[in-house]
Amino acid sequence: MAQGRNASKTTTPGFGWPVPRPRPTFKLLLNGVLVGLCLVSALAVIATSHEIRERYVRLQQLESEQQQLQTEWGQLLLEESAWSSPSRIERLASERLEMRLPDVDEVEVIRP
Repeated sequence: MAQGRNASKTTTPGFGWPVPRPRPTFKLLLNGVLVGLCLVSALAVIATSHEIRERYVRLQQLESEQQQLQTEWGQLLLEESAWSSPSRIERLASERLEMRLPDVDEVEVIRP
């Protein structure tokens, strides 16, 4: 019976000590799976952090562009108000088109 137990173990040459054969156990397999999952999780964190940084840079670019467009829009509104002022339109109408206000005698009222 003693030989049966020693038959499954190998001995180290010269010493006679029994060396157990390595067998994968449930704990070893579980540890391997957990290490693998930790590595996958770490890679996911790295990828997500990189994506967040890229999106933040894009957000800053868009905010800068929005600020420039807002400034340009304000300038265009000022320019539009200058070009469409009633006094300017009246002056151009009289100078370029030779338009004038009609006299009271020249006004005709048409009723439907």
